[in-house]
Amino acid sequence: MSRHHRGFTLLEVLVALAVLAIALGSIIQSVASNTNNAAYLREKTMAHWVAMNKVAEIQVQQKWPDPGTDTGTEEMANHDWYWQVKVVDSGVDNIRRLEVEVRSEEDQEQPVSSLVALIGKPLT
Repeated sequence: MSRHHRGFTLLEVLVALAVLAIALGSIIQSVASNTNNAAYLREKTMAHWVAMNKVAEIQVQQKWPDPGTDTGTEEMANHDWYWQVKVVDSGVDNIRRLEVEVRSEEDQEQPVSSLVALIGKPLT
């Protein structure tokens, strides 16, 4: 009487584990990439909100901003953001151009977000 055992051979198990290891490596890399993208987008969104808030603050003041540069910090989402507002003449009477840059670190070379806005001179 011959007995046939059913089951996997050692080679089949090793091949299956190798395929599984490659698949898990790809999945882990994909999840890490998505996590990095989410953090990047969160930072860009917060910095853009800081820039929009600076423009809104200038508009609400109802004061005609003088050309020049102003800098400061703003806290948003438990993080200090470093902003710079540059006011320049637009070449059109009664309109000024605001160039807002926001950085996540004070000495950061490239801004996380940049925004350009035009504001009109308030009516008196």
